[in-house]
Amino acid sequence: MQVILLQRIGRLGQMGDVVNVKDGYARNFLLPQNKALRATEDNLARFETQRAQLEANNLEQKAEAEAVATKLDGKVFTAIRSAGDTGQLYGSVSTRDIADAITAGGFTVDRRQIVLDRPIKTLGLHDIRAQLHPEVIVKVMLNVARSDEEAEKQARGEDVTVIKDEAIELETFDPDAAFEDGAAPIAEGDDAQE
Repeated sequence: MQVILLQRIGRLGQMGDVVNVKDGYARNFLLPQNKALRATEDNLARFETQRAQLEANNLEQKAEAEAVATKLDGKVFTAIRSAGDTGQLYGSVSTRDIADAITAGGFTVDRRQIVLDRPIKTLGLHDIRAQLHPEVIVKVMLNVARSDEEAEKQARGEDVTVIKDEAIELETFDPDAAFEDGAAPIAEGDDAQE
């Protein structure tokens, strides 16, 4: 299906471009969210009349996003999660959890604006990208820890997932000492005794 993009879409094109996309992508995402119009002659004419207004709105939204990005860039947010001794989380940290942590820090971010390359399934400091506008991407740091104290240790650079080496003491088997209490050893073939 051919569509006219009403805003810049990564890996697809700029505002005003006429591109071919799969029907489902157009019907389920681009058209319902007003990111594109079907590429008909009427819609092309309508787009050209509204182009100046759309570009002005886009510049205004970009300026707002850049203002928020300067305040948000490099901030560290904390997410408290349950995890094992090795640092493996019981579950994972989702885009919704990250958006909630950033919102709790005083910024308004939607979960769809969070860009994750891979799921977060371990404790530690993780780089997160937030796409505030199609042309504005900001990096923040997410500190995933089991408690606030552990988050402070991780922020200082300490590794909280180190398992201390525990010496395992095995008792040596002494056959003479095993039968000092008078119990007789079980002879081979005495399967009836238990």
